[in-house]
Amino acid sequence: MLSLVSALAKVVDPLAPRPEGAVIKPARGDHATISHSLPRSLDSALHRFGTSQAKTVAAMVLDHTGKPAYSLTFGKLLSRATKVAYMLLTKLVSGNVGKEKVHLCKCGDRVALVYPNTEPLSFLVAFYGCLLAGVVPVPVEVPLSKRDAGIQQLGFLLGGCGVKVALTSETCYKGLPKRTASGHPVANGASSGNGDIVDFKGWPRLVWLITEHLSKPSRDWTLPPRLADGSLAYIEYTTDKEGSVKGVCYKRQSVLAHCRSIITAMGYKEGETMVSVLDFKREAGLWHSVLASIFVGLRVIFVPYSLMKINPTSWMLMVTRYQATSALVKSRDLHWGLLATRDHKDIDLTSLRSVLVVDGANPWSLSSCDQFAAAFQPRGLRPDALCPCAFSSETGSISFSNDGVNSSARGVLSMSALSHSVVLIPAAVAIVVKVTGPPKLCRADEVGEICLYANSTGFAYWGLDGLSASTFKVEPLGADDKPLGNLPYVRSGLLGFLGPNGLVFVVGSRASQMLVSGRQHSADDIIATVLAVEPMKFIYRGRISVFSVNVLRDERICIIAEQKPNVAEEDSFDWMSRVLQAIDSIHQVGIYCLALVPPNQLPKTPLGGIHVSETRQRFLEGCLHPVTLLMCPHSCVINLPKPREQQSDIGPAAVFVGNIVQGVRIAGAKGRDIGPDEEKPVSLIDVLRQRAQNSPDHSLFTQINVRGTEVDSITCTQLLRKAERIGALLVDKGRMNPGEHVALIFPPGIDLIAAFYGCQAAGMIPVCIRPPHPQNLQTTLPTVRMIVDVSRAVVLLSTSSVIKLLKCKEASIRAWPTILDVDDVPSLGRKKYSQNSMERKSTDVCYLDFSVSTTGQLAGIKVSVSGAASLCKSLKLACELYPSRHITLCLDPYCGLGFALWCLSGVYSGHHSFLIPPSEVEQNPALWLTAVSQQKVRDTFCSYGVMELCVRELAPQISLLREKGVSLSCLRTCVVVAEERPRVPLCTAFTKLFAPLGLNARAVSTSFGCRVNMAICMQGAASPDPATVYVDARALRNDRVTLVEKGSPHSIALMESGKLLPGVKVVIANPETKGQCADSHLGEIWVASSHNATGYFTVHGEENSSHTDHFNARLTTGDTKTVFARTGYLGFLRQTQAITADGDLHDAVFVVGALDEALLLRGMRYHPVDVEATVIRAHRMILECAVFTWTHLLVVVAETEAPEAEALDLVPAITSAVLEEQHLIVGVVVITDPGAVPINSRGEKQRMYLRDAFLHDQLDPVYVAYNM
Repeated sequence: MLSLVSALAKVVDPLAPRPEGAVIKPARGDHATISHSLPRSLDSALHRFGTSQAKTVAAMVLDHTGKPAYSLTFGKLLSRATKVAYMLLTKLVSGNVGKEKVHLCKCGDRVALVYPNTEPLSFLVAFYGCLLAGVVPVPVEVPLSKRDAGIQQLGFLLGGCGVKVALTSETCYKGLPKRTASGHPVANGASSGNGDIVDFKGWPRLVWLITEHLSKPSRDWTLPPRLADGSLAYIEYTTDKEGSVKGVCYKRQSVLAHCRSIITAMGYKEGETMVSVLDFKREAGLWHSVLASIFVGLRVIFVPYSLMKINPTSWMLMVTRYQATSALVKSRDLHWGLLATRDHKDIDLTSLRSVLVVDGANPWSLSSCDQFAAAFQPRGLRPDALCPCAFSSETGSISFSNDGVNSSARGVLSMSALSHSVVLIPAAVAIVVKVTGPPKLCRADEVGEICLYANSTGFAYWGLDGLSASTFKVEPLGADDKPLGNLPYVRSGLLGFLGPNGLVFVVGSRASQMLVSGRQHSADDIIATVLAVEPMKFIYRGRISVFSVNVLRDERICIIAEQKPNVAEEDSFDWMSRVLQAIDSIHQVGIYCLALVPPNQLPKTPLGGIHVSETRQRFLEGCLHPVTLLMCPHSCVINLPKPREQQSDIGPAAVFVGNIVQGVRIAGAKGRDIGPDEEKPVSLIDVLRQRAQNSPDHSLFTQINVRGTEVDSITCTQLLRKAERIGALLVDKGRMNPGEHVALIFPPGIDLIAAFYGCQAAGMIPVCIRPPHPQNLQTTLPTVRMIVDVSRAVVLLSTSSVIKLLKCKEASIRAWPTILDVDDVPSLGRKKYSQNSMERKSTDVCYLDFSVSTTGQLAGIKVSVSGAASLCKSLKLACELYPSRHITLCLDPYCGLGFALWCLSGVYSGHHSFLIPPSEVEQNPALWLTAVSQQKVRDTFCSYGVMELCVRELAPQISLLREKGVSLSCLRTCVVVAEERPRVPLCTAFTKLFAPLGLNARAVSTSFGCRVNMAICMQGAASPDPATVYVDARALRNDRVTLVEKGSPHSIALMESGKLLPGVKVVIANPETKGQCADSHLGEIWVASSHNATGYFTVHGEENSSHTDHFNARLTTGDTKTVFARTGYLGFLRQTQAITADGDLHDAVFVVGALDEALLLRGMRYHPVDVEATVIRAHRMILECAVFTWTHLLVVVAETEAPEAEALDLVPAITSAVLEEQHLIVGVVVITDPGAVPINSRGEKQRMYLRDAFLHDQLDPVYVAYNM
């Protein structure tokens, strides 16, 4: 499946143009003519100018007012750099062993240079101090705060380089966050007790040294001899597309060659002035303003970025004032300068020979160049002064366009994208190779990656040998697939093609390329298109980030922009729609996500640009906090697996014969025999009478309140007397006849049990109903009324507190049937009535069991007298329930197995039951487990709701519970009563959490029942340990079972639902053909048992023809004689290697999910729990969720406690996770506050109620996202 998805993502359009030109030949730069007057190394250059021109200014920096703040002469630079070298090589620090002092650094060690953009002079001193000392400088950014983008990755680089020392300035050091004596960080600039810098995440522990006010070297100390040309000079950091930081290593001979190439290409001359607004720590700013300037003897004026934000023309004013001949800028600086028209009158650019535009590799920068040239030509700017250049950290400078119009050219490509051409640096050879696959040479009309061979390139990534070999040692392959020669080329990361006469055309970079559905798209091109759609109205300062994320085996384009303040949401969506249309028409590509964030929200680089990789990382982590969001998965995801097609009908007989031929075991299993039936049917009231006669003082039930106190207890005799009094109340005061229906509306407790047996004593048919919730009458009371009406109850029996609720004004319900208060029985207690007149047949209805399913359907079933007795007998045998046993019940007693355990089983088997209402556990989460521990019970039954509450609330209290003496080592079985697939993660979490209290992992298990049979499986006392298997989720969607290993991709853990109860027989049947399935094949679970329900109860008191088949189904193949009841649940049988008590191999029943809950999407069957598990994992702030369908769209409702400003982070996380894991496109994402997903008393989600609330606009959501 995944290979198919990947293949669909990489399909290439057969009509796409193919390159047809000839294979290119390498382009060579001009022969380098090296002036004999140039120094032989950087060290000698520094010595020459530091001694011969000691008073000449080497560099100066402007303050925030635009005036020169500090200057540094060549003499000062030499003397201060020598002091730094002396400190590095002579400073002693404590060693690791003993008190022995060791040298701080030695030649070849790596040292971090941490200087802000406002302190280039200090950086110059430290950098050249390292070069003089023979240590390797590693310039990095200042880690001012945790919000700084990419700081952690820089720490990884320093750790990988083995850096132990960091050089910085005094001002910078004071601004770093410090650690107080208590270990907590203090605010920036504050003094701390010991002055230690805090440990930055990902950074190694460093010794921080200030490079100012250092002592002079001693007279007998001399600089170490100059290192060999092949030794490492410095390491420059570079960031890849994914945000990983790598260190590019440069040798001393490469630095020398690079300086010579730059000086030759740019025509720098000693004594000239250069103005730089670039980052001096890396790339062109480092090469030109730090290395080449000192090498040739330039004066450099540094303009900090903070000043550029205040006064964008400050660099031009410096050119005018100091008659600078060259300037280092970005196209952004040209654009800002154009907008500051007020200062243009003071500008004279006549002296400028070259304006180096360092982001010229982006073709879209040329529009700023053209506008700037046209605007400032009247101010003396030469037409050929603008000099776009191409470079990368790996190759250094590649090419410049500084020789006038004749040596450079422009071309117009598709989408009107301008591409500029530049001339190779001297003595370099360039080629263009294919971007993917082997490094084959491109054709003349084909765009590829530019590779360079020159003496000035880097030679490796520090510590990454494999990556270095594929980047710095490329051997291009010619047309015959043979290497061109033995020259090692270096990949530049720039995309382009070669033109005639050594021209290099650059169209973009690999870092900005996105391969979407087999086509390349440039992020820069996308940004240009977005900026063409009224950016001034919506985009804050043009801040846009475009990147791709990998979802479902293909890259998806995301656009994140900062939104201007006070823009209406409707206007934003209108603008976003126009952006999508523009991109679709120009680029023919769909956008996955378009998000707008508040101003200044996107992470920035030190010089103000958008940090794309950090933005991408925040998007993936779900912490970008957008204010407006538009997801478009429907329009851009085109590689979804094809919907499953229905196969031609294959008859059930053919399938059955095929299974037999293959020797596959047919899926059928049964529990052990229940024993011979008694000749005379035993009703439960007769059993109670026998127990009252034989063991009158035997305690049957004990109720425990919220404080753990036994508030009520009842013996056999007491229960019989109370039941008979209630029966007399029904007959005398209720005027009821045998066989009529009584609605029992009681809170969980002993009164409910007594009322049930009172109905049995009087021959009435009880209907147990949950009482309405006092705080939620509007939603709970209608359910009560519906059950009363549908069950045709003629009398309501309840307690005075519940009766008050039923009659209160808020109830606003029409007249109820006769209401009787159970507290009125004492006055009628002496009434005796004939037992003979109430003889019950085995087929008579014992009680009606009503329940609202998770799909919102109210279903009532009829349980016969013999069925109730058979159920109790089966439970007694499976769980070894005898009068000497004690069990604890903590579940709702209103329907299904919970009702049977609470009201029926204790009387039939005679064991002692401790009753704990789940509402009491909500107030005291430790109540249930404390009671289990105090009473030393061996068997306990609970619901998922109770188990989940214990895991959530008691997790921090385990040690406290242990101190209080709570021990669960006595537990033999802890059974979760459920009508669903076992919740493996919850059971596992419960087991692991309470293991320190002695809970045995094998004790925790689940039961399974449904409407047609409330007790099909349960883990008995002598049952084998519950088995867990792992199935492939993709196969499960297609109604197949494929077993996989634990931890396999797309695996789902399924736990068996206990052992088949005695007297129960199950088969797996195809729900459509009704043919019997084979072992480990998915189908509907059918059950045959003496305690099956006898049918549905309806308003008219007869079977509805549409549901008759549920209770009287027959197989078309296999066991065709037995009458089964259809459970409506999909599952499978698998024979395990475990041995049962009878010596047979154990047949495990695995429940997958309900048929009526399954979502049929794209021809496949999805179970909501699987999709919801994916949603829960999508984001840490999702507390609960539920899914349903609406007009063929998948709707996800997610609860969160996140602030409203962060709620939208969940939408892309949910959409991507469901798409990736389930291959489904989410149509609507609804973000709500906690408590929006309705959950019933069994802990099951009421998805249909949620759907109705969504359709009727009753959810009050935080946000609703309609994915396009």
